[in-house]
Amino acid sequence: MKDVYRFLSNAYDRNHYEIDKPFQTILKYFNYDDPTLSELGKFAGKELYEVADYVDKKANPKHVMWSIKGERIDETWLDFSERWVIDRLIRYYKVNMPPYKEGNWHKHYAMIYLIADPGIACIITVTNQTAYAIYKYGSEELKKYIPNLLGDAEPIMFGATWFTEIQGGSDLGANITEAYYNGNKWLIKGEKYFASNAGVADMALVTARPKGAQAGAKGLALFLVPEYSSAGKKNFKIRRLKEKSATISVPTGEVEFEDSEAYLLGEAKNGIYYTIEDLNVSRLANSAGALGIARKAFLEAYYYAQYRKAFGKSLIEHPLIQRDLLEMELLIEGAMALTFKAIDVFQKSRLSKPPYDANYHYARLLTHVAKTITAETAAFVSKMAMEILGGIGFLEEFPIARLHREALITPIWEGGSNIQALDMLEVIFKKNAHNQLILDMENLIEDMKDDETALSAYSLLKQVFADLNNLKEKDLLFNAKHILMKIGHSVAVIVLSHIGYKFNLERFTYLAKLYFDRYLQKNTFSYFSVENARELFTIEELGPKAIIKYA
Repeated sequence: MKDVYRFLSNAYDRNHYEIDKPFQTILKYFNYDDPTLSELGKFAGKELYEVADYVDKKANPKHVMWSIKGERIDETWLDFSERWVIDRLIRYYKVNMPPYKEGNWHKHYAMIYLIADPGIACIITVTNQTAYAIYKYGSEELKKYIPNLLGDAEPIMFGATWFTEIQGGSDLGANITEAYYNGNKWLIKGEKYFASNAGVADMALVTARPKGAQAGAKGLALFLVPEYSSAGKKNFKIRRLKEKSATISVPTGEVEFEDSEAYLLGEAKNGIYYTIEDLNVSRLANSAGALGIARKAFLEAYYYAQYRKAFGKSLIEHPLIQRDLLEMELLIEGAMALTFKAIDVFQKSRLSKPPYDANYHYARLLTHVAKTITAETAAFVSKMAMEILGGIGFLEEFPIARLHREALITPIWEGGSNIQALDMLEVIFKKNAHNQLILDMENLIEDMKDDETALSAYSLLKQVFADLNNLKEKDLLFNAKHILMKIGHSVAVIVLSHIGYKFNLERFTYLAKLYFDRYLQKNTFSYFSVENARELFTIEELGPKAIIKYA
């Protein structure tokens, strides 16, 4: 049968791992380079890529409220193709297993990057978050579900994270869902307004305030709520599924609890800390997924520019297109270096529990920064890719329009950029997380004492933290996102420089300089000469050396 989708996409039927040499290099830098990712790269570039587009256009999840027997079931129907893809990702590629079986978070997030469909990745991520919370804070009775959530036992189960309520949104302290203990078990009353995996989840993490607990976020506890009660009855109701502009493949609904049975995780007094910790897991997934969207958008534009002709030559021969592609690639690689640095720090802090150690607070700091910058990257790169494709990029029959719609959720999910900036300030001023960051960057600088770009970025980073104490509170809050961006861009420059130093890859060294001038000096490549730009945005082969001429 004809494979018609290849006529609609430039990135289709390519191995998205094999062609992405910068991604491979960055993984290798963090001591993780697994050739088995090539299998997933092939799947992600073909079957998964087409199914994600099909589900978005033709096969939206449907809320099934009643069975043919007249029973209230509140399940969600997913198209067979989506069920097949998810089953393959869990059973064959074992996406959620590496953090628990191998202690390897790099591999898990590398897979989320390759999947790069926010809806499908969300189904997997919230399941992973559920397993994570049970793994660290669940009773032995609850830990029996971990193999099922990981796809290591039958039946495969799915989790969810239901934290958001309509009156509070990201302000979890405004939550009013209540929990009370009846002498035998915990019961929950209330509702959640944005509940991903509604109708799919076999169990969900739910924030609720135990009766009599203090107001605000510190009064919340974290519970595990199963789909069915101990009596075999449906344990919660789904009011409806949301109609969304993107992330169609994950059903997002409104959930109602009426004396729903629940299991307390850990200690009630630490519920908000467990919740924030669990959000770190999804914020890093959001970062990796945002980068994956940016990469796929880049691929669509990159290959299109090679054969599309305008004014007598291919688009890729036009200097302005070269500049666009270079700027897209520069931002992707800088954000990728930052994100996998954050993942690396999270990996080292993964066993920390309240009151937490310094590495945990450092991981949290970088997670807030990476989540924000990668979301900006996905939105910018996908927009630029649409522009390079012109009118075709705006047509829904081709995948780039969907990729841009998908990209726009990444700044919103798991707390918008304002929330990330405020939480970043909290972890700096209350936990001194920046001390670990400065020390870590200092150690990298020690390796490359003659790298002027890295030294300049390091000096700027230290100055940012020195200046914080001189700002009035209102000015500090007013500039919080700007501060976050400067921190993130500085770390990206230092890590890019260190990759170049470690592997003797001048390409990364030059990219670090370009990144510094573009995002920290705001020079917008004013000094850059076009002659060898293509060597820097070509991703299939990095080349032994990149030559840049400066004006």
